[in-house]
Order: sequence, then structure tokens, then C-alpha cells
Amino acid sequence: MLRLPRGPSFSALVPALLILLATLGMVRAAPIAPAALRVVDGDTVAVGKVHFRLVGFDTPEMRGRAGRCDESRALARAARDRLRTLIAAGDIALTEVACSCRPGTESTRDCNHGRRCGTLTAGGRDVGDILIAEGLARPYPYDWRHPPKPANWCRR
Repeated sequence: MLRLPRGPSFSALVPALLILLATLGMVRAAPIAPAALRVVDGDTVAVGKVHFRLVGFDTPEMRGRAGRCDESRALARAARDRLRTLIAAGDIALTEVACSCRPGTESTRDCNHGRRCGTLTAGGRDVGDILIAEGLARPYPYDWRHPPKPANWCRR
């Protein structure tokens, strides 16, 4: 038999615990209109001014040192365009998730360049899984304590 503590201190916690449990159950994917999303690159979307780094996968960068060869830039454009196509088809849902950044850095430039983190599904499938299966992305299980090595998209 489970015995719960009694008294004023426990009674005061009950409403807070109920709110916490209800909040944990509310983390669900939110359907979103395709027109509300703007594709920044193959693994980043924006809703208005809020940018989301889609987690679990990585695509080549379109600019900067990471996009230094023709193959990398072509693959970056293909990933971006495929993500646009998946979104345009509709039946999409965006879920904001916690970023795997150093504690205290979330929503700062030190964590994903100030982007929030999220997952995006299209037709019930994670877009990262789709892009990986099509060779346009790689799995990217990020953990700030053990960050993966940067991909060299120029030597595939």
C-alpha cells in the first residue's frame, strides 16, 4: 500500500504536481499550415521570426566554410528543396523540444545560434528520417557533452 505524506506542506504541493503532470502530457505535435512555415535550410524552419533547428539529423550548410565545395552546396540545396516539397504537401506538425545544449544556454547564441529546437513531421513521418533515407541528411544525435564531429560533405 502506498502511503502519502499528510499535512499542510504536502497539501500545498498537490495543485502544483497536478499542473506539472498536465503540462507534461501536453507536449504534442501542433498541426501547422504550410504557409506558416518558411524553410531556411535543410534542417531549419521558421515560424514568423522564430527559428527552429530540427533535431536528430543534419544537412549540409549552404554558406560559409561548411559549404565550400560544389557537391556540398548542391546537396544543401537539394535538402532545402526537398524539405520545402514535404511541407507544401501539407499534413505537417511542428513540436518544440528541449535543445541538447549546455545548461543555461538554451535560447542564446551559444545554443544552436539562438534557434529553438523542434521536430517536424509530414504525413506522420519525421522529415529527418525522410531526408536521411533519401541521402540528403545524416543522423545527428547531438549531445553537448559529446558533440559529433562535423561532417565533411565534400568527401562523400
